[in-house]
Amino acid sequence: MTDDAPELRASDADRERVAEVLRDALAEGRLDMTEFEERLDATYSARTYGELAPITRDLPVGTVAEAPRVSMTKEPAAAGDWAGRITGGEGSSTWAVAVMSGFQRKGRWTVPRRFNSFAFWGGGEIDLREADFADGEVVINCVAIMGGIDVIVPPGIEVVVRGVGVMGDFDHRESGVPGERGAPRVIVTGFAFWGGVGVRRKLTRAEKLRIREERRQEKLERRAARQELGSSVREDVRDVHRRMLDGHRDMIREHRDERREQRELRREERDRRRRGED
Repeated sequence: MTDDAPELRASDADRERVAEVLRDALAEGRLDMTEFEERLDATYSARTYGELAPITRDLPVGTVAEAPRVSMTKEPAAAGDWAGRITGGEGSSTWAVAVMSGFQRKGRWTVPRRFNSFAFWGGGEIDLREADFADGEVVINCVAIMGGIDVIVPPGIEVVVRGVGVMGDFDHRESGVPGERGAPRVIVTGFAFWGGVGVRRKLTRAEKLRIREERRQEKLERRAARQELGSSVREDVRDVHRRMLDGHRDMIREHRDERREQRELRREERDRRRRGED
């Protein structure tokens, strides 16, 4: 966020980028739930960049709400955020072994072009949800003998499963699901003997928090709409009741006036009779 344009109106995308920083901060333990909810409420109620900027100023990414810069030339649309996650180069880890033990590859790590894993009487977890990729296509080779290996991928990645189970199970359920434009392709190979290799799609914790928060906001909006509708109905009922009371008062007033006129007419009639007798 640049200080020279604090009065510019923020868009929904700007608010969502700030909310994403808050969710990451919550997942990393930088904010507790109370602080997260307070800042998130302030984010979604903000109207300008000047209101958004202080919300993430003390977090690692404090410049998320940048004022938009208008380009006068046509540029190709970015392929989501996948392009930034295909880094090239070498992987941070190329193999993992579990013999009567376990291993994990998760969090921010770089998946090499080929990753080999082996589990014997043990288990392993290969989590790609927050990983970068050395290439647009990577191979995860899994060999599980009387053990198990789980490969966890985020939504949007294309998975091709070519492994075989021998008296064991090699999960092919996620194979063939089309990926997003620009997303890497993950090929899972190997075999399972008296063991299993599972391939699952799961959201990151930050994404789960985002979806939960969106549902909470929708619930609050529905509740506010119901309250507004109930208030409107109550106001309409009060108006009807008020009109009924006004009509009743008018009827009483008209009836009173009629009786007064009748009394005056009777009085005038008595006066005429009395004058006639005289």
